Amino acid sequence: MRHGRALLALSSILILGACGGAPDGTLSFEQFRAAAHEEPDTGLFVTNGDELAETDADLRAAYDRYLAEAAAPETVAEDRAPLIVNVVNGRDDRWSATQALSLTYCVSQASFGPRYPAVVSAMSAAASAWEGSGRVDFVHASGEDTNCTSRNANVVFDVRQAKTSQYLARAFFPSSSRRAREVLISTSSFGNVSPWTLTGVLRHELGHTIGFRHEHTRPEAGTCFEDTSWRALTAYDSSSVMHYPQCNGTNRGDLVLTSLDRAGAGSLYP
Repeated sequence: MRHGRALLALSSILILGACGGAPDGTLSFEQFRAAAHEEPDTGLFVTNGDELAETDADLRAAYDRYLAEAAAPETVAEDRAPLIVNVVNGRDDRWSATQALSLTYCVSQASFGPRYPAVVSAMSAAASAWEGSGRVDFVHASGEDTNCTSRNANVVFDVRQAKTSQYLARAFFPSSSRRAREVLISTSSFGNVSPWTLTGVLRHELGHTIGFRHEHTRPEAGTCFEDTSWRALTAYDSSSVMHYPQCNGTNRGDLVLTSLDRAGAGSLYP
């Protein structure tokens, strides 16, 4: 997730365009790729502020969608106007009913150091918000906290600290491979990110981990469009915990779940 006037999502960069592209203003694949942030420690690409593309093939697929939508903008999301879930290969990107009740995670003691207790507390509070809205259960496997990396197969995902200014935190979708299933929290999240809190930032990121997309990719937002690989679960919600305030969002306080967020979560995980 990005904060305040920090750089917006990759899609925002695409909307602004760049020199050296095609005559119609579309970007070359090289320009599209350059607009994404490649994490130096994981080699994964972060797009749309805090979402992942694991490989060049993933970026190529996103680029193909971008070209198709640029060629026919009037058809973009025209049937989706009525919390939205990510869609992969035509199917909702969600956990099975069994796995959703055992979303185990560890919190890296080594990377967070003295901040470790604060992260444990914030993760617990953020998780409880989603657990109270749908049949999902985040389980802190504290016994794995001393070996908390993306190579730990004893947990569904790990929570580590990252030294970057590209985002406050980033997460993953259920369809991500284990090496990508990390919630990375930037050191900047421990500074002044008012009106948000670390718990609020993590509420947003945990929404991604159970399949939810940025609400502002819907046409009603009017900006920050990403792509159409999603399915609407509720009416558009400009105050959603999954909506960036800088993308015409109306939530000016901490990032909390709205009634529509809770309804969407209950719909996907009844």
